Amino acid sequence: MFIFLILMLVPLFIPTIFIPYWTRKTESFGVSIPEEVYVQSNIKQMRKTYAWSTSVLAIILTAILAWLGLGMSENKIAGLYTAMIFIFLAASFALYLFFHGKMKKLKAQNPNWVKKPQKITINTQFRHQKLTYSNYWFVIHLAISFATLIFTLLHFDDIPSRFPMQYDFSGEVTSWSTKSYRSVMLMPILQIYLTLLMLFINVVIAKAKQQVSSANPEESLQKNIIFRRRWSLFTILTGLALILILTVPQLSLFYQIDSKLQLYVPILFTLVICIGAIVLSITTGQGGSRVRSVVSTVNGDLIDRDDDQHWKLGVFYFNRNDPAIFLEKRFGVGWTNNWAHPLSWIILAAIIFLATGLPLFLA
Repeated sequence: MFIFLILMLVPLFIPTIFIPYWTRKTESFGVSIPEEVYVQSNIKQMRKTYAWSTSVLAIILTAILAWLGLGMSENKIAGLYTAMIFIFLAASFALYLFFHGKMKKLKAQNPNWVKKPQKITINTQFRHQKLTYSNYWFVIHLAISFATLIFTLLHFDDIPSRFPMQYDFSGEVTSWSTKSYRSVMLMPILQIYLTLLMLFINVVIAKAKQQVSSANPEESLQKNIIFRRRWSLFTILTGLALILILTVPQLSLFYQIDSKLQLYVPILFTLVICIGAIVLSITTGQGGSRVRSVVSTVNGDLIDRDDDQHWKLGVFYFNRNDPAIFLEKRFGVGWTNNWAHPLSWIILAAIIFLATGLPLFLA
């Protein structure tokens, strides 16, 4: 059991440790910088110190988990495990804030960093490019989800009056559910919800704010397209795999499926997905920053507009004058919201409400 728990921590530890190396070279710990200063020794040392500090923190917490968890019941181990995750996230964010503050001071001490002309570059043909894979691919996901739902309804009478809902690590049932139309519809409805969520993510990838480097617009454009298409494909494939995984517990209502298989397949699937996301982050970087250069026409006389004032703590974007709802993260890989836009909060509330409400209503 401990081996699985520790393995599940690795996908959390690795991205946190290496995030400073995956962000754009025009940003350091949530502060915008000219690309040429990214390789300065003092800034490189900050990245190394952050990586080493979070690595040591991860090792210490893993050792504490292994030591304290010996002899504990599964419920207590689960509580300890959750506490360790929150401690790691809080401590690593505190480390980030420390280096974010150092970067702000360093930038203030180097006014020449922002002396060059600042420019916003917009490519009018950007939206005409194939930024993502077609949303029609999600028809496959929906077909599987509705097939599962229809099959369940047609064979409702074959479902036992009570069926297992949860297993412990030894494969023993820890939670049962009574047969009803609501309870047996849980997995199919979740499949449909997750399909629509993945579809929404694909739309976000396509519609997110355009961010093109003023110093190197052509290369930046090509890298950003590659970045979006890779994550779009990843979203489609992982979404399909997730939908297929959710058919296993549903089929167990009708067929004899080993309980350990139902437990370990989702865990292994989660590990594979996390490893895939890590590999994609390493090879692609934020905005395609780690993609091998395909075009290079750098204009060293220009820099991107400094919008640090809109990035609170370097991670939360607030700009009432920006109509964009979605844009790239400044510290990390992926996308975030413009939290000054009311629609961002409505979308977040809807996702959380459905994610928590559906299981409660259908269970």
